[in-house]
Amino acid sequence: MVARIPITNALGGGDYTGQIQIGADRRTMNVLLDTGSSQLALDARRYRLTPGDVPTKLAQECVYDDGSGWTGAVIETTVSAGIWGAPLVLEKARVALAYRSSGHMFDGIDGILGLAYSALDDAREMKEVTWNIRLPHLGRKGVGRKLPPYLKQLKRLGVVSDRFGFYTRRSMVRVGHGRAADDIMNQGVLVIGGSSDGRESRDLFEGRFQTARVLAQKYYNTNLKSVAVGRRAAIAVRPTHSKPLPSNSIVDSGTNGIYLPKRLLEKMVDEFAPEQQKMLRRALHGYTVWARDLDLARWPDIAFVLQGRKRGPDARLKLKACDYWQVDAWRKGHALTVFGKSAPGDGVILGLPLMNGYFTIFDGEADRGFGEVRFARRKG
Repeated sequence: MVARIPITNALGGGDYTGQIQIGADRRTMNVLLDTGSSQLALDARRYRLTPGDVPTKLAQECVYDDGSGWTGAVIETTVSAGIWGAPLVLEKARVALAYRSSGHMFDGIDGILGLAYSALDDAREMKEVTWNIRLPHLGRKGVGRKLPPYLKQLKRLGVVSDRFGFYTRRSMVRVGHGRAADDIMNQGVLVIGGSSDGRESRDLFEGRFQTARVLAQKYYNTNLKSVAVGRRAAIAVRPTHSKPLPSNSIVDSGTNGIYLPKRLLEKMVDEFAPEQQKMLRRALHGYTVWARDLDLARWPDIAFVLQGRKRGPDARLKLKACDYWQVDAWRKGHALTVFGKSAPGDGVILGLPLMNGYFTIFDGEADRGFGEVRFARRKG
């Protein structure tokens, strides 16, 4: 079985959201799609318990890298996904209702759908129904539990768990071309389930897939081997194998930029032509760059090489100028660079810009459950 969900970046500030239906009355909720977390959580101010929803003794709490977070009570309810073809209707799905959240956690959206591995789906089991007590913080109260993420729960429907594909065109909202939500550049598709070669999605990509190996069953941890600007010599990137950081990079659909350690970012910028270096540094320091001054045709592609399968080639992914410069982002005529400095210890975060030129399949089932990320040139 496979389901397709139309997605948009117009609601989540550049991050993509998709619609799912919750409860017996199939109430539509717009949820942020995030490969950097695993919980399915809804804002309790936007979703109220309905007949058929079953509160449980489980509770969840999540804090994201940007400091935002929520605490919620877990219920069992019906979750429907997909409006093209037969929808996936999952009974007794476990969903957290977030009764406490940080200030802007759910601005413009109704919840968040985590698409990462089971290792991140932590819960606490209490002695009584958690919807009734609504603890402001969980800490180490109760007994620790691991819950199967939504994708794992789909096994009950015969759907291949932990396999989904993203089709996107932008990493930041384009404005100035009519209503943002109606602009095709701000729209995309999430494909849930399907085969490893993406045969159900031939209309979304062309050519062969390139494969990046996943090195840990947590995030989609990858090994970035090098970065090359145009025809310049490749900049080697040191691998990481420490326990808290099992790889030097992750592929993250919930990030609308590409974040590099300070030294790597500086080396990459130095590889551009002098005038291009000035523009990039200006943008990196928060100054306005006008699209009319860029002449994108003169900017080189940037190649990111990710470690491939054990007995296969590495994935050499090209980031085009139109992807690392987002034109008409937030204001018509402006151009924003997607590059930024990662926090110390975070390594490389390869967000939506790297995915925008590709149909990207995240396959947590491949390689004995460690997973792979596959990229094929998108159509359209």
